[in-house]
Amino acid sequence: MSTFLMLLLYAGVAVAAWYLGQRRALALVDGDGRGLHSRPAYYGYLLSLCFLIPALAMHVLWTIAQGYYLDTVLFQMLPADLQDPARASEADIAIGTIRSLADSPTLGSAEEWQIAAVNTYLETVATAQWLRAAATLGLGLAGLFAVYRLLHPGLRARNLVETIVRMILIACASVAILTTVGIVLSMVFETLEFFEVISPIDFFFGLTWEPGYTAAGDDVHVGEFGVIPLIAGTLYVAFIALLVAVPIGLLAATYLAEYASPRLRATAKPLLEILAGIPTVVYGFFALVTVGPMLNDFGNLVGLDISARSALTAGLVMGIMIIPFISSLSDDVITQVPRSLREGSLGLGATKSETIRKVIFPAALPGIVGSILLAASRAIGETMIVVMAAGVAPNLTANPFEAMTTVTVKIVTQLTGDADFTSPQALVAFALGMTLFVITLGMNVYALHIVRKYREQYD
Repeated sequence: MSTFLMLLLYAGVAVAAWYLGQRRALALVDGDGRGLHSRPAYYGYLLSLCFLIPALAMHVLWTIAQGYYLDTVLFQMLPADLQDPARASEADIAIGTIRSLADSPTLGSAEEWQIAAVNTYLETVATAQWLRAAATLGLGLAGLFAVYRLLHPGLRARNLVETIVRMILIACASVAILTTVGIVLSMVFETLEFFEVISPIDFFFGLTWEPGYTAAGDDVHVGEFGVIPLIAGTLYVAFIALLVAVPIGLLAATYLAEYASPRLRATAKPLLEILAGIPTVVYGFFALVTVGPMLNDFGNLVGLDISARSALTAGLVMGIMIIPFISSLSDDVITQVPRSLREGSLGLGATKSETIRKVIFPAALPGIVGSILLAASRAIGETMIVVMAAGVAPNLTANPFEAMTTVTVKIVTQLTGDADFTSPQALVAFALGMTLFVITLGMNVYALHIVRKYREQYD
């Protein structure tokens, strides 16, 4: 039974449990709901939750365990030579091939052992799915009927339901934290494995990025992994983007919040926010086809050698892309400044521009800093625009008219192709990701310090 059908079945049983719990509660007091501690619906909610929670928990655990079990079954179906621990990467590829063949309508020119493995795999999956359905429904129904027998008029059903829902909300809120911890740990372990081969000093202080290439099964070729050109390119392009986006975004937010009429604001703000919804690949094409050649032609007119694919091109287009992040968020923050502050400043004789500069902006500064930080993070993490507008050459230069690349671009390039995943050429992507994570974390900490500093002065 497929997962979709299982979820429909869970929903149907949960609805039936709700009706059963409600009817049972009313039957206990002969239809007079005043004799119950809680409303009859809460008894139904309690039964539904007591079915859904065990059933869904078993469904998730079974699915995870089933994946490991199927990998074990497929590994045992491989030829004896592929079961050698020294050929683990080839065994993983063979298992992936069998899974692909199982999803294919025809086996084509598959080998005999692959056909046998596919048939065994499909039979095992079918059996496991039916066993999963039986186990999850059995556990869920057991929880349902266990609570059903405990129902009585004095049962605090509402309190129990609210406690269960609170725990579910806490679990959902914990997902983001646990996800962040998992991402960091995964990068840390792979980064430590990379630093067992490449010296951290060579990585963090090296000025040359030439990692080379290693195909799966080949001897590992260790190149040069100096990250400084990539970090310099990342910060340089992001800095150019912020030079474009911050003034335009703040001026646009100030105009929309303080000077524009309500009718103009209602029209202009949604049009400005459309920029945030344009795919980055479209910005990349715009940079490649329009902005880059335009800058190159302008450079020829004034005697400058401006490459069509340069940091300036990527920074300008990226700055246009992140304008809505600054303008929209800053506009919302500025409009939330209490009106009494504006009226008090104007009443003391300050002009409107003085009120904006000396009263509204200091009050809204924490939110404005947050919007700039969000835009900076968006610029640092951008990949597609850099690939199409700035190239992939890791040049260490201060000339914005030349091509350069960023950390995110190299993360993508190092994890694509046929490189052995255990080679330094692939593991360096995790080291780059960890480096970028630390940089953005430092930006967050510094921005939080600024926000607290000005918030204390304002309070």
